[in-house]
Amino acid sequence: MAEVWQAQALAQAIGSRLAVSGPPELRGEALGLTELAGRGCGVLDPPELDPKDLRAAQLTALDDARETLLCLGSLLGEVGMALVGMASAAADETTYWQCMEAIDAADESRDRVLEMLRKLAAREEMLPGNGSESSPSGAL
Repeated sequence: MAEVWQAQALAQAIGSRLAVSGPPELRGEALGLTELAGRGCGVLDPPELDPKDLRAAQLTALDDARETLLCLGSLLGEVGMALVGMASAAADETTYWQCMEAIDAADESRDRVLEMLRKLAAREEMLPGNGSESSPSGAL
């Protein structure tokens, strides 16, 4: 559960960073990611970590939003799968429901990430020099 919390905290930090300084078309979705990932952290007990071990606090820059979002989407997918396994093996109802809430938060966070990737792809298609201007329909 500590790793799940770390992943959600990282998603929250990435969302926050993109909401403030990311591409303008991502800012609304990034703010939504920040809120969803915060909810994901909130349903879990925070791990007892030394501040230097908090991965989200180590985030300094997002040089490539697309690559960051691809990696985050993959991480959130893995988190969701791990949580399904944990929920299936839960020894008590509290842990089971905690896993279910965390699955929901990870899934919704991943949906936001995928939407931001879609918006980035649409933006790249509109940029000059991508080859689409050679055909009136944009098809090659």
